[in-house]
Amino acid sequence: MPLYEHVFLARQDISGQQAEQLVDQYKTLIEENGGSIKKVENWGIRNLAYRVKKNRKAHYAMMNIEAPHAAIAEMERQMRLNEDVLRYLTVRVDEFEEGPSAMMQKRDRDDRRRRDRPERGDRPERGDRGDRPRRDDDRGPRRDDDRGSRGGEQ
Repeated sequence: MPLYEHVFLARQDISGQQAEQLVDQYKTLIEENGGSIKKVENWGIRNLAYRVKKNRKAHYAMMNIEAPHAAIAEMERQMRLNEDVLRYLTVRVDEFEEGPSAMMQKRDRDDRRRRDRPERGDRPERGDRGDRPRRDDDRGPRRDDDRGSRGGEQ
């Protein structure tokens, strides 16, 4: 049976529980049509690169699916009808990746960085940094006649 990776984006207005219910709804649909879900990852609410149907953020979810094409086609048809689903993408793959997806690895890495970082109050003292070197911008505002003549202006 063919293998698919499927990612969909749900509106930011719905709750996390409603986003999980959407995943369960599509999981049931796939199973009724002779397929199975191998893995589900909820990536949470993430910023979108650009507005999609007036939304700046969306709930992301990824599913690894083993199912016939007819089951995938029906799931995509249901997603087109659902107003809560902003976008979806289904890609056929030769085999599933082992372990967490790249998005989950990035989240784990970011969480470790936050844990290892000292709190703002715990920062070490910087000590006296000495005098700053004088820059040209420190002389104050410049007059127009100091800049020279501009093209077109009289």
